[in-house]
Amino acid sequence: MIVRHAMLRPGDRIGLGVSGGADSVAMLRIFDDLQAQLGIAIVVLHFNHQLRGAEAEEDERFVKALAAERRLKCESGRADVAGEAGRRGWNLEDAARRLRYDFFATAAAACGLNRVAVAHTADDQAETVLSHLLRGTGVAGLAGIYPVAGLAIRPLLESRRQQLRDFLSDLGQSWREDVTNQDISRRRARIRHQLMPILCRDFDPAAVTRLARFADHAREDETFWRALEGERLKSLVACESSGSASLSVEDLLSPFALPLESAPAAKGDAAVLRSPTLALTRRLVRRIFAELRGGREQLTARHVQSVLDLATKSRSGARIELPGVRVERIFDCLRFTNAPESGCEKSEQNRDFAYAIGRPGPLESASVVVTEIHRRFSLKVVDWSSAPRETVAGKGALDFQRVSWPLVLRNWHPGDSYRPHGSRRVRKLKRLLLESRVPRNARESWPVLTSEGKVIWASGYPVADELAPHPGTQVGLVIGEEDV
Repeated sequence: MIVRHAMLRPGDRIGLGVSGGADSVAMLRIFDDLQAQLGIAIVVLHFNHQLRGAEAEEDERFVKALAAERRLKCESGRADVAGEAGRRGWNLEDAARRLRYDFFATAAAACGLNRVAVAHTADDQAETVLSHLLRGTGVAGLAGIYPVAGLAIRPLLESRRQQLRDFLSDLGQSWREDVTNQDISRRRARIRHQLMPILCRDFDPAAVTRLARFADHAREDETFWRALEGERLKSLVACESSGSASLSVEDLLSPFALPLESAPAAKGDAAVLRSPTLALTRRLVRRIFAELRGGREQLTARHVQSVLDLATKSRSGARIELPGVRVERIFDCLRFTNAPESGCEKSEQNRDFAYAIGRPGPLESASVVVTEIHRRFSLKVVDWSSAPRETVAGKGALDFQRVSWPLVLRNWHPGDSYRPHGSRRVRKLKRLLLESRVPRNARESWPVLTSEGKVIWASGYPVADELAPHPGTQVGLVIGEEDV
């Protein structure tokens, strides 16, 4: 297991996460016996979750005494797991895991550790797969526990729990029992003490081994999917900042180029459900969420479906809230943003700006980056005789010779109005934004282009009718914008 997964190298310093239970104590004794053969140094790490009062204190004393007996360095840490769970809204098991691994990372940095070994067994693997399956997981959850995951390694993942207890009994080595593991009010304990015995007794004595092997196959598939996710994420998703990312609805719903006969015949929810790339679409949603939040915890299948509904059934301006992430539809794009802390939204998202743009020369372009909204705007002078092949007249192009310079690119102001090309009357920009269901926080920083104080273009809308290209136009001014 250690060699096959390249867990260790000679010269490594390895932390051993030892709770005092049989599995971790067995791991300590095994590594203590093998450290000279493996050419490694080991440090015992113990984390006190402060959940079991005097028993937790006794666990810590036991581990420290065992480390001293084996002449091993021991580092311990502790935290009020229950209190932290309450403050952060985590469940108790999740809080314990997060704080324990935070301690491991801190200890690794302080002690110069290359890896931290934790004592998950094949039984833990089988129980994890069943727990995830009963919870309604996808392939990612069926992959179970990974042998190597970042700093952590699981060298006992192919060992059975009873084998380790027999090993300790043969050595005459004692261990600590955590009585909470017997509490069958917890799902994990019911799986361990009720469901697994039934499966092994009444269905297949090798159920644990078969479930662990199933997890191996699922991990192989998941490794492929994650590589594909990463490639598509890099190609399709624009990261506007460390807390925001966006992609087009079209790219989300069709994230991978397919032959025409394989693609959905029409847009809409039914077509999405028939799409052969639906699995990748769902995975992209989960991956974007994970990139923003640092993990996929709390994101459910229902949340993912709500994003697909936003893409297929909603208009510009609609938004939904995921756990800690806001998703907004802005015209034909979806923007994922870490949800702002209370009271911070206005200062972070609604910013005033104004940039003067001078007249570019013949067949030249002017460009400005608006840092306040992370977008670049370009004004390109083109020969209009060929322009209709690459632009849509009246949407993002002006008659260059009718424009008065300089122009000002600024955010929307209350009272802004103009007559969009194709409209019979002057329209208030606020009304246009409301009709497009653009959210308030986006409206206040919506980019507009003005000439002599008058609005001549607004992002996502036609140019002003009086400046739109006409049959006699010779030179056009094409407006472009992109995320940066």
